[in-house]
Amino acid sequence: MGTKWSAVPWGLALALVTGVPATAAPAAAPGLALDRARPAQHITLTNSDNDGSVTASSGDGIEVRLTGYRENGLTWTWSTPTSSDSAVLRLTAGRTAPNGDASATFRAEHDGTATITAERRCRPDTGRICPMVITPWKVTVEVK
Repeated sequence: MGTKWSAVPWGLALALVTGVPATAAPAAAPGLALDRARPAQHITLTNSDNDGSVTASSGDGIEVRLTGYRENGLTWTWSTPTSSDSAVLRLTAGRTAPNGDASATFRAEHDGTATITAERRCRPDTGRICPMVITPWKVTVEVK
């Protein structure tokens, strides 16, 4: 007489043989962490972050928003922020506005350190004179 086989679903058969439930998630080997992708972060920098530093990870977005101002017939305007190393921080967008504001968006590309810089200058109304002052702005970004 021939052998009779019962049909058992593969996952259940594996669970019966190994003693591990068929729905168990794979475990990491001792001392190893499961590789979990970290979602990209968004970092916003403003006038008050001048001379500061931040840490970012590859893939993170960094937005710079600098606010100009106007007083006594003078408009203090920002230049478009730039990166000292485009291999570390790549500029993806940048602009200036008539009111003196400037903004830029960067993407952290590779490990390293880069500095984001901009300058504020005076733009006078007709009949006004600006002081000969240039105000630097910078933030150091370390990408790990």
